[in-house]
Amino acid sequence: MLANLQEQRAARRWRVGLRVAWLVFLVFLAWALLWRGGPSSASKALPHTALVEIRGAISADDTNSAENVVASLRSAFEDAGAQGVVLLIDSPGGSPVQAGLINDEIQRLREKHKKPIYTVVEESCASAAYYIAAATDRIYVNKASIVGSIGVLMDGFGFTGLIDKLGIERRLITAGEHKGFLDPFRPQTAQDRAYVKDMLQEVHQQFIDVVRQGRGKRLKEDAELFSGLFWTGSRAIELGLADQLGSLDYVAREVLKAEEVIDYTRRENLAERLASRFGASIGTGAVRALQLAPSIR
Repeated sequence: MLANLQEQRAARRWRVGLRVAWLVFLVFLAWALLWRGGPSSASKALPHTALVEIRGAISADDTNSAENVVASLRSAFEDAGAQGVVLLIDSPGGSPVQAGLINDEIQRLREKHKKPIYTVVEESCASAAYYIAAATDRIYVNKASIVGSIGVLMDGFGFTGLIDKLGIERRLITAGEHKGFLDPFRPQTAQDRAYVKDMLQEVHQQFIDVVRQGRGKRLKEDAELFSGLFWTGSRAIELGLADQLGSLDYVAREVLKAEEVIDYTRRENLAERLASRFGASIGTGAVRALQLAPSIR
C-alpha cells in the first residue's frame, strides 16, 4: 500500500510539472509573438538611415526570399524619417528569379519615393546578390570583400556508370520526347548539353543587361568582366563594379547625414519558428490520427 501511495504521488507530481511546463511555454510563446521589439514609432519619425540586410543564400524558401526582402524595403522606403536606405549584403548568391524580383522592386521604390538606396558589402556580394546590388545608386565595399561572379550555372550528378556496375535497371517512362533529359540515371547527349547551354546563355545575358543598366558608364568593359570570375573589393572599384570603400557607419554618417540606423529587416523570431514547427507536428499527428481512426459510414 505504501509503495502504491508513493507511485501515485510521483505520477501526480509529474502531471503537475508537465502542466506547469506547458503553461510556461505558452506564456513565452504569446509574449514572443506579441512583442516585436525594435524601434518605436517615435524614433522612426526622426531622421535616420533605414537598414535592410541580406545575409546568406537568396532563395524562395529562405529568409532572403523576394517576399521578405521586398516587404522590408517597402517599410524602409515608406517611413517618413528615413533619409535613405542601405542594403547591407553578405551573400554568395542564389536564385536569379528572386534576385530579379528584388531588383525590379528597388527601381520602382526608388522612383516612387525619391530616396537614395546604397549597397554596403561585407564579406561577399556575388552572383544573384550582385544582381540585386546593381539596382542601387552606389556600391560600397571593403577592400577585401568578394564581388562579382556574374555568371549562371546549373549543376548535378550522373550515375549511369554506377548503376551499370551495380546491375540496376533504370525504368523511366515519359510522355514527351525530352521530358526526362535531365535525369541523372541516363547518359547526357550532345543535344541535351546544347539545349541547357543555350538556356543558361539567355539567363546570363539578362544578368549582363541588368548590370550594364545599373552601373552604366562606370563599368570598365574588361574581357573577363562577365566571365563568372570574382574580385576583391579594391579590384571591383577599378572595374567599375563598385564605387568606393565604405562601411554602414560611413554611409549613414557621411553620405546620408543620419547617424542613427534603424533596422527594417523582416525576420522570423524564435517563437514563430517554434509555433510553426509545433503546429506542423500537431497537424501531422492529426492527419495520421484521422488516417488510422476507424470510419463510420
